[in-house]
Amino acid sequence: MKVALYGSRHQDSHVGEIARFVVRLIENGDTIVIHRKLYDYLVSNIGETFSRATAAVTVTSDAVSSADVALSIGGDGTFLRTAQWVGDSEIPIIGVNTGHLGFLAPFTIAEAAAAVIDCRLANYDIECRSLLRVDLIGGDLDTWPYAINEVAILKKDTASMITIGARIDRAPLADYLCDGLLVSTPTGSTGYNLSVGGPIVQPTAPNFIISPIAAHSLTMRPLVVNDSSLLVLKVSSRTPSFRISLDGRSVNLPCGIDIYLSRAPFVVKTVCRPGHNFYDTLRRKLLWGASAME
Repeated sequence: MKVALYGSRHQDSHVGEIARFVVRLIENGDTIVIHRKLYDYLVSNIGETFSRATAAVTVTSDAVSSADVALSIGGDGTFLRTAQWVGDSEIPIIGVNTGHLGFLAPFTIAEAAAAVIDCRLANYDIECRSLLRVDLIGGDLDTWPYAINEVAILKKDTASMITIGARIDRAPLADYLCDGLLVSTPTGSTGYNLSVGGPIVQPTAPNFIISPIAAHSLTMRPLVVNDSSLLVLKVSSRTPSFRISLDGRSVNLPCGIDIYLSRAPFVVKTVCRPGHNFYDTLRRKLLWGASAME
């Protein structure tokens, strides 16, 4: 089995466990591709013993186009960067949680080892998660044009609101007077979207969510639309530019350009734990049903 490894460099309490896992994969006969930043982080913390033990691995910063599975070791943010690393190859990703909340990274390192080494993914379901694609008319995005969680249109550092004209499938929708506008995938519904009052949506639902940020009018409410829709946005402001953020990767753009948002032509495949249930995850992560005395 060919295994690609990507990980956060801020997990000192887990570094020994991660290194042992990598060595175990090698001893198991797996072919290993490891991202340069993670490899250098492990070598700097473990030393030359790890470097010698992993002499046969491929270390690269380039995008991975072929592997049987990719492991994302960190938190949800690391998972987003892993998805960018594998790009449109649709390599299944196991999210290993050494971070905090972990909606996208439900596995422990031991559970990931069992999935890859013992079961070879035979007993695991794989979910397909949609992405947003961003196309611009009149500007240059200068970043990976896809988002797994959300695309955020935001005002720059000014107290003034921005106006965002929105059309769906060429039909006028609204002129949002607000601090910003989120367009989220179902996967991103439990992230930034949730914090601005947007709805939680089942991750595999064929929808996008449009949620205004601090709208000037209380009648501007979140809206769920079919993900086959084409959403066109245009920003006007007292300042000449605004900020667009794709899963936290921010770029400044000039006002007046057309922003086209649509469903990406590929998906992100996530490996689920046995017995996975999205609603169990909600109860556990958001403490639904927890006693007020707990």
